[in-house]
Amino acid sequence: MAWDHNGDVIGGTGAPVQGAAPHARAPQRPLKLSFTGSGSEYFRIWIVNTLLTIVTLGIYSAWAKVRTLQYFYRNTRLDDAAFDYHGKPSAILKGRAIVFGLALAVQFSGFIHPLVPLVFTVIFAAVWPYLLVRSLRFRMANSSYRGLRFAFTGGDAEAYKVFLMWPILAGLTLGLLTPLAHQRFKQYQHNHTRFGTAPFAFDATAGDFYSVYLRTALVTVVFLIGGAVLGVLMALFVSGVSMPAIVLPITVISTYFGMLLTTPYFMARLQNTVWNHTTLAPHRFHSNVSPGHLLAILVTNWIGIVLTLGLFMPFAKVRSARYRVESVTMLASGPLDAFVAGEAQQVGALGDAAVDWYDIDIAL
Repeated sequence: MAWDHNGDVIGGTGAPVQGAAPHARAPQRPLKLSFTGSGSEYFRIWIVNTLLTIVTLGIYSAWAKVRTLQYFYRNTRLDDAAFDYHGKPSAILKGRAIVFGLALAVQFSGFIHPLVPLVFTVIFAAVWPYLLVRSLRFRMANSSYRGLRFAFTGGDAEAYKVFLMWPILAGLTLGLLTPLAHQRFKQYQHNHTRFGTAPFAFDATAGDFYSVYLRTALVTVVFLIGGAVLGVLMALFVSGVSMPAIVLPITVISTYFGMLLTTPYFMARLQNTVWNHTTLAPHRFHSNVSPGHLLAILVTNWIGIVLTLGLFMPFAKVRSARYRVESVTMLASGPLDAFVAGEAQQVGALGDAAVDWYDIDIAL
């Protein structure tokens, strides 16, 4: 999550919220996010969701998603208050039906004419950014904190650049523009999200994202070289076997595990980059996810999932969520209750509490 904001605590009309201290003089009070859920609690929700989804051939998955989001939202707390999620399963089911229908059209249109799948693929690409924007608006409009809703105000024209143009350019450049495309997406997502009338802001540069990607690539290369060296050394001490027969499998295995082990490194660096460049009006955020700690959690999660044939999955999800949530701190410039109350007044004055409600979600 990352969003968009300004210097002082102001509402949509530009008027300062009553009682808010000037940004330059407001002392920052650290407020750590906390997660109060437990693996055993979520396991009961997860097992019921899984069984009903199987029995209903996937239809219940929309209700399962709402139950899951509500559990994780309501167990995420900031300043002794929890978040909440209000989405309707029918909206999620509708969104999934649209995407499923488009995917089926692309898949089976080849039986009509060899060129028809290309036409449907173009149509799918043309409507995809439009659906993503509606999904972002749905998610934010149905998210709240202390009774006050979030909102997403991004437009369609910019969405086509973010969700279509930049990914295409990243592909055409063989991935060289992927960090830039990622930065443009987060910038669009965060700079068009608000809490009440207060906007979030995101000031991470493309260079910040290239730093994350390049460091991750460097770690991956180290694993690749290490695997190749290990293979060569093993080949030198094993007689009767050709060097390629040993070096190639060892290199492939080390690359595979290298990718698995660099995933938490990438996730940690990315979360820190995003949250450390996010503000909400005068309030800033700080994230200090440790790649090593996250790696330890993910590795033990993988082991638990394998040993329990998947039954440890809900416990693993809670463990990961707790660590990543509790690694984030809000540096509040003033009391949050006054800020929320001021935003509620501004929303009421503007008559904008509901913003744009789009009854569709594609499970973004």
